[in-house]
Amino acid sequence: CFSFASLYYKHEDRGQHKVQSMPTLAKISAAQVVNAHFFSRSTRRGVKQASIASNASKTWTNASMMQMTATVEEIQKTRLITAIKTPYLASGKIDLAAYDKLVENQIECGVGGLVVGGTTGEGQLMSWDEHIMLIAHTAKLYGDKLQVIGNTGSNSTREAVHASSQGFAVGMDAALHINPYYGKTSKKGIIAHFNAVLKYGPTIVYNVPARTSQDISPEIMLELAEHKNFAGIKECEGNARIKYYTDQGIVCWSGNDDEAHDARYEAGAVGVISVTSNIVPRLMSQLINDGPNPELRDRLLPMMSWLFTEPNPIGLNTMLAMLDCAEPVFRLPYIQYDEELRAQGAALIRGIGLEHTPGSKLLDLRNSDFTTLSEW
Repeated sequence: CFSFASLYYKHEDRGQHKVQSMPTLAKISAAQVVNAHFFSRSTRRGVKQASIASNASKTWTNASMMQMTATVEEIQKTRLITAIKTPYLASGKIDLAAYDKLVENQIECGVGGLVVGGTTGEGQLMSWDEHIMLIAHTAKLYGDKLQVIGNTGSNSTREAVHASSQGFAVGMDAALHINPYYGKTSKKGIIAHFNAVLKYGPTIVYNVPARTSQDISPEIMLELAEHKNFAGIKECEGNARIKYYTDQGIVCWSGNDDEAHDARYEAGAVGVISVTSNIVPRLMSQLINDGPNPELRDRLLPMMSWLFTEPNPIGLNTMLAMLDCAEPVFRLPYIQYDEELRAQGAALIRGIGLEHTPGSKLLDLRNSDFTTLSEW
């Protein structure tokens, strides 16, 4: 059975990690894909394998993929999207077995979509081979159960275009795109950047000035929203901004967990793209899907605050290691919370209830239990 994961690397065998070169995904032919039944999820979109086989001699086109993945409207109906954690083996390579367990727990708990390789999933620390492999792996195994949203954004338009074309080619439903950071550009440059990637498929535009140091203004967003592939905005500039957009008929997800409840029920957001749902997915699903619940919001706020005590994803990585859902392995520059913060987090989990997490135990980890890697 064809697997992008097997092309990229194999699981560790007898302590030796075997690495193979991943082929350029854009060069993988339609015939290879069909023969491998890679796109078995096609029945979800009402596309028969026979019709795909009839086009097997042709280069795989975006138009063909659009028949098999989510529409803009389907993306816009997805309320709870988790920015999923990427766990690692001791070698620093991606731990697909642990990743799959996390994803399956998300599905079981009612999460509607995943952002793969986002800031939370440390896409910024991945090679593009790793990044596209993980998108392909997720789409192959779970694309018929939730929306797979690949973080294929970059401050380089060339990289963003290339990654997006590959991401849609391997089956992602939508792309998440940030505006160019560090090497910032002008208003015209931002619009040109997004227009270059929007043509590939459904796209969520991500506005997080705290990370990019450049706000995507409402003026720019309103222009981008005219594009047929514009699915909506992940907005981190507060609920007043979200309310402005939703009043204009633009779909928004809150990018701030602590504001998500009020964004959903007071500002008109469709939902949230969440970090906290890695830890308490079912409770976050209830918070976003089941109607206003200030009591549940207030119950979860301390955990949300704890997760962001230091820059994300440090808190999440620490907590999932404590829950024994991921090896305590950090790719630098991220370093685990100190012992005092870990004790606070453990107390919060006990208060919420371990049964609401993907873990079955709460480990009392010491600093010496953690590994930080500068090479992988």
